[in-house]
Amino acid sequence: MTVLSHALTGGPALPQERRLVTSLPGPKTQELQARKSAAVAPGIAVMMPAYVAAAGGGVVVDVDGNSLIDLGTGIAVTTIGNADPAVAAAVADQAAKFTHTCFMISGYESYVEVAERLNRLTPGDHAKRSALFTSGAEAVENAVKIARIATKKQAVVVFDHAYHGRTNLTMAMTAKSMPYKSGFGPFAGEIYRAPMSYPYRDGLSGPEAAKIALTQIEKQIGADNLAAIVIEPIQGEGGFVVPAPGFLPELVAWSKANGVVFIADEVQTGFARTGAMFACEHEGIVPDLITTAKGIAGGLPLSAVTGRAEIMDAAHPGGLGGTYAGNPIACVAALATMDAYEQGGLIERAQQIEAIALERLTAAQSRDPRIGDVRGRGAMLAIELVDPTTGEPDAPLAAATAKAAHQQGVIVLTCGTYGNIIRLLPPLSIPDHLLAEGLDIMLAALATN
Repeated sequence: MTVLSHALTGGPALPQERRLVTSLPGPKTQELQARKSAAVAPGIAVMMPAYVAAAGGGVVVDVDGNSLIDLGTGIAVTTIGNADPAVAAAVADQAAKFTHTCFMISGYESYVEVAERLNRLTPGDHAKRSALFTSGAEAVENAVKIARIATKKQAVVVFDHAYHGRTNLTMAMTAKSMPYKSGFGPFAGEIYRAPMSYPYRDGLSGPEAAKIALTQIEKQIGADNLAAIVIEPIQGEGGFVVPAPGFLPELVAWSKANGVVFIADEVQTGFARTGAMFACEHEGIVPDLITTAKGIAGGLPLSAVTGRAEIMDAAHPGGLGGTYAGNPIACVAALATMDAYEQGGLIERAQQIEAIALERLTAAQSRDPRIGDVRGRGAMLAIELVDPTTGEPDAPLAAATAKAAHQQGVIVLTCGTYGNIIRLLPPLSIPDHLLAEGLDIMLAALATN
């Protein structure tokens, strides 16, 4: 058993081991699940058969004492590690001073400092402004608002397999119906969908895929009507789809030439997750606006829109904001979290995780033809499971594999338009031995299904 220090685990000094003391779910978790069923709306589902008591490094410990390997990070949120000591200390200190004033009523320095930091860290050396919000969907929605008022145009283009949130506007922008959209319409208008570069399934180069998408945009919408193109540089819920090289630069060049705001949704990919501070950097593109959330504040709710000053300045005073937007506790957490990204070698750590994981995943692919594709960057990786004869997506296999891994104490998530992707989002604080063990268990679960 190895016990890592706070500095190494990014959280409580928990034993960095997988440990099952009960079957999953354990009795205390079952009791809590019964209470949840009686008290919580059924639309809120709990995927993993464990209720959490503590977490840190690469483990989540449930109320029954089971220690689980975390390859999910709360959907890419606790990137620096759960309960990071610096984040926890900053939160406690701020909570003792004041918990809320509403920045729109009376400001505070931490909000300004987060904006300054985002302006410096995000791609591009142009003058920038930032606005803070609470959730990723809220950031995306406000980015659209800003693009529309800046361009005086209304139409917005999104892409096949996209996920942008659960508000009315972002549901319209999200591609997948179930569970995100089904039954919740009607949705906001002036949202149009273009084909995404999906190398495993379309076999096209980036420029070829971009030409198809841009031709459709020009013929069906028209640049004169288009306020913004919104795209995830690596798609998240849609299946961790990495567009072919050249696809994103072609979209950026076309947007610039046609007065269209290019918005990069980096809610899931941002902050060292992909082995760069932002996924845009892998292809050297500079978005006009970039949305961030998830990994921004070590687990506290915060999001942002950062972008070119001349675009961000278009919104009139009072036009942006929100009661909780840029909450002071979340802001100090974000500053501590961004310190870790800049000073803790976490970009390099994401690259190390990629190397370790890809070695195991590609080796498994060579043995198992049901692994149709291995893809991703940094600590954002996935396998696509298919029928080896037809290449058709195999969602039941993905679900069964994830369930079997859960039963063995490994948290993995599924995703994808077809539900056939197993995605891996380990914390950057995970030690190598836990990462390797978690991958081995997940792959063993696949082999037995």
